[in-house]
Amino acid sequence: MIAHLRGKLISRHPSLVIVETAGVGYDVTISVPAFAELPPLGSEVAFHIHTHVREDQIALYGFLRPEEKQLFEKLITVSGIGPKLAITILSGMPADEMVNSIRANDLARLTKIPGIGRKTAERMVLELRDKLPPAGANEMRVIPSLSATQEDVLSALLNLGYQRGAAEKALGTVEKHTSFDAMFRASLAFMAK
Repeated sequence: MIAHLRGKLISRHPSLVIVETAGVGYDVTISVPAFAELPPLGSEVAFHIHTHVREDQIALYGFLRPEEKQLFEKLITVSGIGPKLAITILSGMPADEMVNSIRANDLARLTKIPGIGRKTAERMVLELRDKLPPAGANEMRVIPSLSATQEDVLSALLNLGYQRGAAEKALGTVEKHTSFDAMFRASLAFMAK
């Protein structure tokens, strides 16, 4: 199974991108909010991938953050919700708002999502309420999308033993479009303060 895909963004549409890696172009289905965060064509992009295998097709669903992938995978466990509808759901409502609506049993809010009727909304609440993290947990927190270089710097900081929150804060103070070395040094300098 493909779990992570990094490569050059060669085509982008609101629900589908093509990522070229080692000379192979992969179709990756994405949500509309993920499309809004994509870098320009020709840039390097990284996706957390859910591979969906059917007898006649292998489909890749891409997410910029692992929290979105986790929510997607929880959505497709609900009876009647497949991968395409799950992507539509993620396109129709921000992840944190959806989690709060499910916790609050807010069927009216959930039925405003295209493709979700009352019965599906009820099943979502019934089947997901206990699977979602408690209010205030960090599992579904939304963080800004990181470039490939920023991800590498974050990984290096975590490997050095820094806490994720502190490393992300340090990375947020660094100019985005610099080299790995410059970003890494600036992040370390910020952490040393």
